[in-house]
Amino acid sequence: MTDSDSADPPSRTKVGRLIGEYGLDGIGEEFERRWTGQSGERDSLRTLADAFNERLLERAMRDAGMDPLEGEVENVYRLLTDEDVSRGVETEVTARLEGEGVDVERLMTDFVTYQAIRTFLKDVRGAEYEADDGDSVERARSSFARLVGRTTAVVEQKLTQLRSSDELTLGSFRVRTAITVYCEDCETQYEVDALLNAGGCECESGD
Repeated sequence: MTDSDSADPPSRTKVGRLIGEYGLDGIGEEFERRWTGQSGERDSLRTLADAFNERLLERAMRDAGMDPLEGEVENVYRLLTDEDVSRGVETEVTARLEGEGVDVERLMTDFVTYQAIRTFLKDVRGAEYEADDGDSVERARSSFARLVGRTTAVVEQKLTQLRSSDELTLGSFRVRTAITVYCEDCETQYEVDALLNAGGCECESGD
């Protein structure tokens, strides 16, 4: 099913309405593939909700004439929504966006939950997903990937700011972030994705 097939649903689902209002053509089909695993690895509803909200934020920023750097949208979204971010930082980010012409109050109201994504995918697009025993592993994988992505984005942004203010000398660069797991019992070390793919460390093989 394509987004054009859902002319009626936007009037009765929040996600459908926002797709039309923000001009996010094709996102319904994309998210259906990502949720059902048609493209390989499967994304959780929570991951998709964050991704959807980041698309809303990016569109709002661009409509206001802003040109966000790579990773900036994800970092701004984190600063607006993460409970671990201080109120002062959130206020500073909000003020900056509003100064550029972004209606932050409306944007925050438009942000959706994973339940809204699930309603849209199941009731509007008719998507189905049958969980299996590896579902918890995939949820963990998605969570780790988001953590790595956010950490990378923050480091890239901070380094870029330091370079721009002449506080740091740095040429063209890329940040590579990895989570490494070391098992003290069998003395083996894995990147976390490799550990998940292997189904465990060498302890499980026994003597």
